[in-house]
Amino acid sequence: MKNEDTICAISTPIGEGGIGIVRISGKDAILIADKIFFPKRNKKLSALPSHTIHYGEIRDDSKEKIDEALVSIMKAPNTYTKEDVVEINCHGGALPLKKVMELVVKNGARIAEPGEFTKRAFLNGRIDLSQAEAVIDIINSKTDDSLRLAVNQLSGILSKKVNAIREELISIIASVEASIDFVDEDIEFISRYEMGKRIKRAVDEIETLITTADEGRIYKEGIATAIIGRPNVGKSSLLNALLKEERAIVTPVPGTTRDVIEEWVNIKGMPLRILDTAGIRHTEDIVEIEGVKRSRAAIKSADLILLLIDGSVKLNEEDKSLIEEVGNKRLIVLLNKSDLPPLVKKSDIEKALPEKEIVSISALTGEGIDRLRSVIHGLLFKGRITAGERPIITNLRHKTALEKTKKALETLESSLKNEMSEEFLAVDLRGALNALGEITGETATEDILNRIFEEFCVGK
Repeated sequence: MKNEDTICAISTPIGEGGIGIVRISGKDAILIADKIFFPKRNKKLSALPSHTIHYGEIRDDSKEKIDEALVSIMKAPNTYTKEDVVEINCHGGALPLKKVMELVVKNGARIAEPGEFTKRAFLNGRIDLSQAEAVIDIINSKTDDSLRLAVNQLSGILSKKVNAIREELISIIASVEASIDFVDEDIEFISRYEMGKRIKRAVDEIETLITTADEGRIYKEGIATAIIGRPNVGKSSLLNALLKEERAIVTPVPGTTRDVIEEWVNIKGMPLRILDTAGIRHTEDIVEIEGVKRSRAAIKSADLILLLIDGSVKLNEEDKSLIEEVGNKRLIVLLNKSDLPPLVKKSDIEKALPEKEIVSISALTGEGIDRLRSVIHGLLFKGRITAGERPIITNLRHKTALEKTKKALETLESSLKNEMSEEFLAVDLRGALNALGEITGETATEDILNRIFEEFCVGK
């Protein structure tokens, strides 16, 4: 599928910076750039070789100089979109970028829709749909491991696995449909026993992929983790210790934190979205009441709770109430202030929260913080290492498509056992093939494509 119009967008963040880039893609990209760019070598871009960069000036219709620029020219098909692409590197800043964009649009381009450059790369066959989705995952990566997973997907590690399964199903379908076409010839193109074995292998491979989805989601989306506790137990100090910087205000005054503070923390390559909540207690302060309300909302939405207890004082009613409130959540109990004489024993917590992890820490000195990181990672991954060189499902859409494929293949296995005719087997196989094709885009609908690419920024 080809797009006839030429698109443009600002591909760098709006604001002041050293460089700002205006990207143009389409059949008229070079022609449009020729109208506004005047190289110092006094040669038109259309006469210059592909994949070269040139210094010159951007001028308007009256030949007034707008800015100095370096312009890259990349001719189809060896470009990101497989179309002619021009990138104008001018000075960063809202005004020069705006003026350059206005000139580009005035001379025949239109402003790109969100993700349209990557969408064209997909539609023009340079990448498949799962690779296109990896682009936004790379942009949104929070840790080295989440970036590595996204880069692996962009390189095609998932596509290769999915396509290998698709090729196996296509081969089986070809044999089944040949049996239907030549039913009068009494030729068996594939035995039902052999088909069953091959389908079982495909189901096993799909199940292996599905089992990686929960861990993949953690690396992609992170884990919402709420630090909770009564006032003045050290929640903000813990956040600062995990971040290794002074992010939250820490004072000896209870109720200092009035709102939920959100930050990202890297735990052994796993992104944690840490929510430092206001201390939960009964209060008459109207602002603190709202903070407590938001803290309880954070508890409900969190994937993991870090319940902080001041180990240097005896448990009070607020501590006991919180223990009861979060006892059924995925939880780690932290006995803080281990640098002070302990007045709370682990055994006291174990009675109320059996089978929950309990870690002694000092948010002030950093004691126990490394152990806490290990406990968090172990609790979520149970010791499994995922961010290696193997396909991992990080996208809910992919998981859903694989589950649909598996269901169709399990129906096929049932049809084989019940000795259904080849026509029924072919229907089940086609259903599985179509579901699997949604991952790479072979059978994706326009609605699916629109939902995916509207998540992108305009310049990508």
